[in-house]
Amino acid sequence: MDEQTFKSKIFHAEVMRDIEHRTDYWAGYCRGLQRAFHGKQFGTEQDHAHWIALADKGDLQSHERGRGYLDGLSS
Repeated sequence: MDEQTFKSKIFHAEVMRDIEHRTDYWAGYCRGLQRAFHGKQFGTEQDHAHWIALADKGDLQSHERGRGYLDGLSS
């Protein structure tokens, strides 16, 4: 993804966060976008594994953050 696309997707996520009030999902989504854009330079492999694992957690907050992270990664 190029820089303009990255910035556009981050902006979209910030707008959606305010509209939908799904702060956990959109926080995870932005983090996933950052990892997708910057690659391994963004965070550690341990951080990356942690964020992915959140999607399988039972509590809603963790699940939303993890699901957002995965969606951001695949954007």
